[in-house]
Amino acid sequence: MKKSLFTYNYFSYRVKAVNEHGVHSPFVFDLLMNVIYNRNDFYCYRSIENVREQLLNSKKVISVIKQTGDRENKTSEKKVRQITKQFSKSPKYTQLLFRLVNHFQPPQIIELGTSVGISTTYMATADSKIEVITMEENQEIAEIAKQNFKLLKLKNIEQKIGSFAHFLQYLLSKNPNLYFVFFGENNCKQGTLNYFYLCLKNVNEASIFVFTDMYSSPEMKEAWDKIKDNNQVTVTIDLFFMGIVFFRKEQVKQHFVIKY
Repeated sequence: MKKSLFTYNYFSYRVKAVNEHGVHSPFVFDLLMNVIYNRNDFYCYRSIENVREQLLNSKKVISVIKQTGDRENKTSEKKVRQITKQFSKSPKYTQLLFRLVNHFQPPQIIELGTSVGISTTYMATADSKIEVITMEENQEIAEIAKQNFKLLKLKNIEQKIGSFAHFLQYLLSKNPNLYFVFFGENNCKQGTLNYFYLCLKNVNEASIFVFTDMYSSPEMKEAWDKIKDNNQVTVTIDLFFMGIVFFRKEQVKQHFVIKY
């Protein structure tokens, strides 16, 4: 996205965004005060951020295969620190993932896009009883994440390596109810919408979907607008770099733009 358009979108967000004083929904107000605006330093933050720091200082180079749709996919060499910087969400947002999971206690989490596993570890650390199923298309990147899971002694994470569509179809056939889905690594409009519509078949009133990079391109903004307008979606919270979607039938359909 052109920098000027991104700046315009961010300026528009800042103009529209409100804090807790502009929210009149008891559900969203409680979420703001107890989760989104919670500044407590939780027990796991330091250990996970230590892992992030090690990754950002790593000199390791790995092969990354880019899916092109052709018979021969493109392979490039990338530094682990480059992958970490580019694809791992900042502490501000990964720690929010932890607080969301800690607050809602979903029995199962599905993550589309493990990358080096920073977001995964935050969600898995919230409660060792929660099953975290995370998907990554690149074998070598998944291996780095696996090492990080071992380092942090996390045993409630199940890794799937390969096509998102393939594993997602399988998981949906085995799990009639989805509780928490993190669409973590997909800045493509059609891919985002395809996975959203797939998951939509298995939502219930307790389901929570979390999206990122909604304003990374005009196409992603279009995808976010379609998600907000969907008839099954009742409440959305727009934090600009992250969007939270709820399906609570008792709620009047509302879209909240929140300062964060």
